[in-house]
Amino acid sequence: MQATPIFQSTPPMQRRFTWGDALILLLLIALLYGALTLAVHFTRPSPGEASISLDMGVLPLYTLYSIGRMFAAYALSFAFTLFYGRWAAYNRRAERVLLPLLDVLQSVPILSFLPVVLIGLSAILPQRVATELSAIVLIFTSQAWNMTYAWYQALTTIPKELCEASAIFRLNSWLRFKFLELPFAAISLIWNSMMSWAGGWFFLMAAEIFTVGQREFHLPGLGAYLQMAALQGNFRALFWGLGTLLLVILLMDQLVWRPLLAWGDRFKLEMVESDNPPTSWFYDLWSEARLTRWIWEKILSPLAERLDLWTVRHLSLRYAAQEAESGIGFLEGLLLLVLIAVAGWGGWKVLQEVFQVPLFMWGQIFLGLLATLTRVVVALLAALLWTIPLGVAIGFQPRLAAWLQPVVQLLASIPATALFPLLVAFLVSLPGGLNVASVLLMLMGSQWYLLFNVIAGAAAIPQDLKYTAALMRLQGWDRWQKLILPALFPYIVTGSITASGGAWNASIVAEYIQLGGKTLQVTGIGALIASATESGDYRLLFVATVSMILAVVLINRLFWRRLYQLAEENYRME
Repeated sequence: MQATPIFQSTPPMQRRFTWGDALILLLLIALLYGALTLAVHFTRPSPGEASISLDMGVLPLYTLYSIGRMFAAYALSFAFTLFYGRWAAYNRRAERVLLPLLDVLQSVPILSFLPVVLIGLSAILPQRVATELSAIVLIFTSQAWNMTYAWYQALTTIPKELCEASAIFRLNSWLRFKFLELPFAAISLIWNSMMSWAGGWFFLMAAEIFTVGQREFHLPGLGAYLQMAALQGNFRALFWGLGTLLLVILLMDQLVWRPLLAWGDRFKLEMVESDNPPTSWFYDLWSEARLTRWIWEKILSPLAERLDLWTVRHLSLRYAAQEAESGIGFLEGLLLLVLIAVAGWGGWKVLQEVFQVPLFMWGQIFLGLLATLTRVVVALLAALLWTIPLGVAIGFQPRLAAWLQPVVQLLASIPATALFPLLVAFLVSLPGGLNVASVLLMLMGSQWYLLFNVIAGAAAIPQDLKYTAALMRLQGWDRWQKLILPALFPYIVTGSITASGGAWNASIVAEYIQLGGKTLQVTGIGALIASATESGDYRLLFVATVSMILAVVLINRLFWRRLYQLAEENYRME
């Protein structure tokens, strides 16, 4: 497995300029125009609280604005993933702080980030820039955590012989990252990137229209268009907005995700090629086009070679295992001190609030935690029952994936809260109605994290292992027990952690519902948080939120972390 170039070494003069070159040239021009349009928009002075137009003619421009915010959030998420996940995977001392902190960040309700971020940015930046960055950060919080867990899981399960080979060749950190770590994690990162974009579309409406204090912020974009259409009951605008969202998802599937999957298939850890590798018509055009070949050979390849040479001359030859043993550097130590100081200050504030909460309220919080934990477990088990078989089917059959992949992306992008009133209206009259409905909403908000990770794990199973299982005539449960489940185990753990975090988050809107002028709620920590928010009981809100975060961290430490260690020790592909 190596980072092979995108293009083969066919002499460019043997090829003529084709319609594929024309298509790629038009796409490059469109990207340049889009980048310039976004630059003009984000540097324009703030017009105050902008009104959102529901005219169909603004949809292309609004879609461009939303894609720009999504891309900026994804770039931030990807950079965070690479740095944070690698630090946690290779520095055991830092890992003791970084993983619990990641558990905390994942369990904090996403909308809780917004006021803090906006107030902080508004103090140092112009209002327009602060508002745009706040929306980007909100989308970031829906994209980053699952990618970070996937990257961490990949780094901790790299086969030992590959790590030893990188040490023998004395690869420095950059070359190890380029030729070992990133290729090994490529398939998992691609599928989790798809999940991150779906999660970003899911929270786009909340990111582009939000309220902080007494002020309401409107950012022109596809999410704001959809939310305004829904609020005004303009079903014609809502139809066109949803149609535009569907078109964007399908275009990204054809022009981004499917080509990436076809390209990433080369990084599977296997000795023989797959019978039905993933294919992409756009990837074929891109690879064979003379224009892109010229860009690669004349610009990108020389730059990559110069970067490699520079790192060889200037970076230490220590590889990752040596870095992990070498202790904590100055920058790492400084960051850890900051984290410890913040954690200490936060712990002191929590203790001050804890001592002022009545004892009977602690009983309600404890009972609420148990009730919500039960629903989270039920939702997770229900997700495992259907995502594992479907994920394996998609991962094993690229032709099936070609049809279901855009469907899954679309379903994962639909806000579950938009469908929840229909579910509640139907289920509330049935036995256990609201309890069943709350579990369903948790399931709708968490199942996709598990499905995308299972697909990534199934797609990464080497073809030679499949041939070996066929030669040994492993069928039915034996094949699942000896091949599929062991290979999927690390991916199931990663998907389950992010899915359970999504379920805890969803409990806030799943356990406390306002429908038809009535308030419906069930016992749970989410209902306590929601009711405390509505009544303005900030002490209960604070203590209940902290209790939920501590419960999630404790479960991750005592249960999921041990499964991670089991995957690292027993379920490597080696």
